[in-house]
Amino acid sequence: MAYVHLAKDDLLGSYPWKGGLDLLNIVLIGIANELPEHDEKYELHRLLSTLLSMELTVDEKLGIIRTEYSIPVDDKLRKDMSAMCNLSQGIRENATDNAIAGVIMNMHRKGYTLEQIAECVEKTIEEVEAVIRKREPVLA
Repeated sequence: MAYVHLAKDDLLGSYPWKGGLDLLNIVLIGIANELPEHDEKYELHRLLSTLLSMELTVDEKLGIIRTEYSIPVDDKLRKDMSAMCNLSQGIRENATDNAIAGVIMNMHRKGYTLEQIAECVEKTIEEVEAVIRKREPVLA
């Protein structure tokens, strides 16, 4: 019989898994914004929080991986970690840009002037115009 380890706040324990071991199982692990304390019972959470953190630098992540988990850090791991961090930064920037573009288009549809929109979203009038041109449907 397999056991699933549970962790919620200060509740930790194991649960006998009655599901089929030959089937795909989904496991959800909650990751907090802050790193859990360095403790054996939070080992997996701390490792995943370290890898996925948006607050830690590449060097801080690699330091934790090397010292706390005894994982050797070579040039390949350093390069991969840097690429992963750059990817997450790009995803965050893309989401922010899309949100701002949505606000611009919503204000434009409601009749705000370009100057008002630019002031609210802290962009230049030219940047606001470019978003509207790009997002406005083309009339047939």
